[in-house]
Amino acid sequence: MSFSKASVRDAEVAGRRVLVRVDFNVPLAGGRVADDMRIRAALPTIELLRERGAALVLASHLGRPGGKPDPELSMAPVAKRLGELLGTEVKLAPGVIEGDVDLICGALGPGDVLLLENTRFEPGETENDPKLSEALATLADLYVNDAFGAAHRAHASTEGVAHHLSGYAGLLLEREVTELTAVVESPKRPLVVILGGAKVSDKVGVIDRFLEVADRILIGGAMCFSFFRAQGIATGDSLVEEKGVELAAEALERAKDSDCELTLPLDLVLGRSFDAETERRESDGVEVPDGWMGLDIGLRTAELYAEAVAGAGTVLWNGPMGAFEMEPFAAGTRAVAEAVAKAPGTTVVGGGDSVAALRKFGLDDEVDWLSTGGGASLELLEGKKLPGVEALMDAEDSDSDA
Repeated sequence: MSFSKASVRDAEVAGRRVLVRVDFNVPLAGGRVADDMRIRAALPTIELLRERGAALVLASHLGRPGGKPDPELSMAPVAKRLGELLGTEVKLAPGVIEGDVDLICGALGPGDVLLLENTRFEPGETENDPKLSEALATLADLYVNDAFGAAHRAHASTEGVAHHLSGYAGLLLEREVTELTAVVESPKRPLVVILGGAKVSDKVGVIDRFLEVADRILIGGAMCFSFFRAQGIATGDSLVEEKGVELAAEALERAKDSDCELTLPLDLVLGRSFDAETERRESDGVEVPDGWMGLDIGLRTAELYAEAVAGAGTVLWNGPMGAFEMEPFAAGTRAVAEAVAKAPGTTVVGGGDSVAALRKFGLDDEVDWLSTGGGASLELLEGKKLPGVEALMDAEDSDSDA
């Protein structure tokens, strides 16, 4: 499938101001950026625009300040880190639209980069307030959305502003949509989907979609306990999402009529409590006795899943297999991460925890595509429209026919 929206590659930007919505929602520690992956992901679009003579006005949210300024969530550390990565000064605006922001934007020259303050300091951001969208639009001549991680939100800086300026997709947004859509619409077979994490409710839409298009779905993480509970299997003190039990039961029923094989763990690693120092034991099966909780998939399951991945034409992984942040319960996630890294097929990994696991094990460079979007990637895979993408201009008919 060709990407259907206008690309930043086709935008005439020389001598013009470009408002670029980026996703710089990064972790901070001690007043510094603790992980700059999302900043680095935006560099190709930023550098392309600078090379072509644009002046850049960057906009992003950071955390959840609740519509009012919060010094702890200022973009200042982000501006500093971006400047280091670009090798140039990145000015920080005193606000989002108030003060002299319009004058500062007006004084920008080709190649200059200005970062607006946290967009969520404005109450109108999350409400998609038309007045805020209009005010943002006055800061630039055209708009580029490169914030895939926020594209599922209809906010003023992700959706509203695109109704006032010509809107283009940034390189990251374009690649994200293309890679993730291809998994669903044109995968190399067999398509193996690995889903982990805690909540069935977060993934049920993806499970439903892939029961129709995947060859195999492998379930891990705490969400497997909703499936076990639905089958009447004892889960002990394991984390069980109660509303996920019924969803899991429905998914198991749908799987019976599907050509896709839904696979649950065969064995588990148990702990007395959610603690790295807790008593640990390996279980041959999946029944969890009272006083114990399942904290990882077992060795047989890890081997089974690794084998499925090795034979796949396309692999999608979203969600860890267990409490991988604690070394005694990291083996299952590590085995899956290593299998995905070695897989001969196309490998796509999404979701913050899966990405964190790959990075923890030093394997993040070994997969074909590492998605920056959590909720956005899940919604796109489910088949939902993303407001931040839909609001952009369609590609020229001649381009889309090419």
